[in-house]
Amino acid sequence: MDKIKEIIIGTNNKGKYREIRDLLPSKIKKYSPKKYGIPSPKETGKTFKENSFIKASYFSKKTNLVCLSDDSGLKINLLDGNPGIYSARWGGKKNNFNLAIRKVFHEMSKAKVDWKKKNTAKFVCSMTLYWPNGRSVSAQGVVKGKISCIKKGKKGFGYDPIFVPDGYNQTFGEMALVEKMSIDHRFKAYLKIKKFFS
Repeated sequence: MDKIKEIIIGTNNKGKYREIRDLLPSKIKKYSPKKYGIPSPKETGKTFKENSFIKASYFSKKTNLVCLSDDSGLKINLLDGNPGIYSARWGGKKNNFNLAIRKVFHEMSKAKVDWKKKNTAKFVCSMTLYWPNGRSVSAQGVVKGKISCIKKGKKGFGYDPIFVPDGYNQTFGEMALVEKMSIDHRFKAYLKIKKFFS
């Protein structure tokens, strides 16, 4: 298998695009769907893996480029694993994460226990690499942690301001991007497919 020299990163989410781009070797040419004016496909999968495959195959077929897509989300134990694959959709049609975070707090506060003590959660990322010839590889990364009872930090995106990874006191939203990206779910998934780029 030839080494990948150029790739489309299959997301229209700016924060996610930036993080995936920064994981990839600098010598690889990277394109975004915005460059081609391609909207995102409907995510009809039942799992992170299915949704990442839908995106990767879709953008690859549209551009005839190798595509790397991810599907990721926050699973909160107290909420039976929700928002899970619906993490972005909890923010409404515009994926407003301030709205989504308010919904998380609202749903957790309805529990019959003190959610500030029972607040374990994990971020899950499934990455799919898809070639125009139909070959594909998927990998998953998980980072465990807990939900902060208040939003903290302006860095990162999505649910980063309320997620504190195990072993740390800061939320992902407070961490320097380099530090966050060295421990997070996206990095862990990428490590498993890194060999295709080196």
